Amino acid sequence: MNNVYENPLVTRYAGPAMKEVFSADRKFSTWRKLWVALAEAEKELGLDITDEQIGELKSKIYDIDYDRAKKYEAEVRHDVMAHVKTYGDACPGARGIIHLGATSCYVGDNTDLILMRDALEIIKKLLVNCIRAVAAFADAHRDLPTLAYTHFQSAQPTTVGKRATLWIRDLVSDLEELEHVQSGLKLLGCKGTTGTCASFMELFDGDWEKVRRLDSIIAEKMGFASCYPVSGQTYSRKVDFSVLSVLAGIAQSAAKFSNDIRLLSHLKEFDEPFEDKQIGSSAMAYKRNPMRSERIASLARYVMTDLMNPAITAATQWFERTLDDSANKRISVPEAFLATDAILSLYINVISGGRVYPKVIEKHLSEEIPFMATENILMYCTKKGGDRQALHEAIRELSVECARNIKMNGADNDLLIRILGDPRFDLTSEELDALCDPSTFVGFAPVQTREYLENEVYPLLDSYSDLGEYEVKISV
Repeated sequence: MNNVYENPLVTRYAGPAMKEVFSADRKFSTWRKLWVALAEAEKELGLDITDEQIGELKSKIYDIDYDRAKKYEAEVRHDVMAHVKTYGDACPGARGIIHLGATSCYVGDNTDLILMRDALEIIKKLLVNCIRAVAAFADAHRDLPTLAYTHFQSAQPTTVGKRATLWIRDLVSDLEELEHVQSGLKLLGCKGTTGTCASFMELFDGDWEKVRRLDSIIAEKMGFASCYPVSGQTYSRKVDFSVLSVLAGIAQSAAKFSNDIRLLSHLKEFDEPFEDKQIGSSAMAYKRNPMRSERIASLARYVMTDLMNPAITAATQWFERTLDDSANKRISVPEAFLATDAILSLYINVISGGRVYPKVIEKHLSEEIPFMATENILMYCTKKGGDRQALHEAIRELSVECARNIKMNGADNDLLIRILGDPRFDLTSEELDALCDPSTFVGFAPVQTREYLENEVYPLLDSYSDLGEYEVKISV
């Protein structure tokens, strides 16, 4: 339909696996699985529910009449009851035991927790594959000297690979936080209208042990180790904040990476992937804008600001529950996941398919190395017997003159030529070349890169080998 708004996170950016997690089919079939789990657990604990009723419910888990549900919701103005009625129509023999003792949040909140759990697993797989891709890039370029920057002003050189380890470290931090949040995620279970389990106490004639067991059985059936021990009608909305904090952290890391790539693109030291027929600008045909990195930055900004939604929602809940969370959660949580899925897919694409230009990097180094080499030259010439103070003054004079010529006339940096021709230094061209070798200015960057990869990153990746590869497709 071209005459209604479509969410670009779905139509343009997110991958198929994440879109499926937040699809109507996944949501409402999970509701039905939860109703089956409830019925099975209640039967196990002694309620009068038959195997035939449960079998009927199971047979219709995926057979959802959306048109019927839509008509019911227009009448009752209640999405859960609309689907209870729709499920009951499909399973007439089990109609009377669907949703027995439960409140709306039994299916709504538990499903939200299940979907976030499943979506986090996709994000984890993407994140691990992203770390793997950046690690391969870092290893391939660990010895390649490049200008480092502080305040985006030329600073002591590093290597391209060492710079990439900074990106990796951010992503590893995100993975650690993801694991922490995943490990603490629980199911809501069956807590009733105010979290007291009163309706289930009525069903089980006041047998608290059976009510307690009900939570455990349902949690196990839905793949959770346990349920939150206390709640109101809903699980605490701080859970949503914790989950989206992980996504916002990933967005921060990716945005920092994308900004670096955009700056490197301007410097012509790196190009992100660019297809044969890709157009960089509708007006300037020669341009190769870093549009994928720009998209990372754009989507990352959305995810980071989206974190305010669960923060405010958690802060404004009243007593045992209100409903001002519902409409917000339907939008803010899925969209954060869809956007983060797109961000990580783009990150993998850019770092895996991008191109480094060593000659341009070398050119930029050659423009700055002469100034950086002056301290080495001063020490070397002093050791050869030169007067340290006289040499220092000579370097100062020549550097000031050279810098003025560069800025006033756009000249090349000829400081080394000036030093080589100055008899006060008494240097041969071979000596000067050795003193200005870029590899001598990068400190332990190659070693740091190798040791970080071998000691920390590769063992970490090995521990996630069961996750496998993640195929990334960028459609626009």
